[in-house]
Amino acid sequence: MHARQSYPSWRIPDGLWSRMEGFVPKYRKSPLGGRPRLELRKAMDGIFYVLRTGCQWKAAPREFGSGSSLHRYFQEWARRGVFLKLWKYLLRRYDELRGIQWKWQSLDGSTTKAPLGGEKNREKPDGPWQAGRQAIGADRRPRRASGRGDRRRQCA
Repeated sequence: MHARQSYPSWRIPDGLWSRMEGFVPKYRKSPLGGRPRLELRKAMDGIFYVLRTGCQWKAAPREFGSGSSLHRYFQEWARRGVFLKLWKYLLRRYDELRGIQWKWQSLDGSTTKAPLGGEKNREKPDGPWQAGRQAIGADRRPRRASGRGDRRRQCA
């Protein structure tokens, strides 16, 4: 009897990866040389890490490869339909193993007022003039609203 290996939620277990691997494009070595590609399993682990945690691509742990490479793989695979095909396959497989109650579905959502949205008939702010007076430029001086006294006076 062998012990079941435990994985963090963003790591793909061996059995699942063996099924997923067929959906990931195969790449050949470039005849021109260059930097070797990431291991595809590490790339998929990294993509799932970012999707699961919500972190930025460049904040993904280096063990998965660079964030730029992960993002490039994600964009390419999404464009090629890898994730859609994988999702459909895994959904069918789960239905075969556990069964999905297709007649009963639920959608989670909510409708709430924006935190600072205010009431419908509330007083309106002064808008562009007020915003223009509050904006601070890169030189750290308040900007003037366009069209209002932005001409410089010359000495006589």
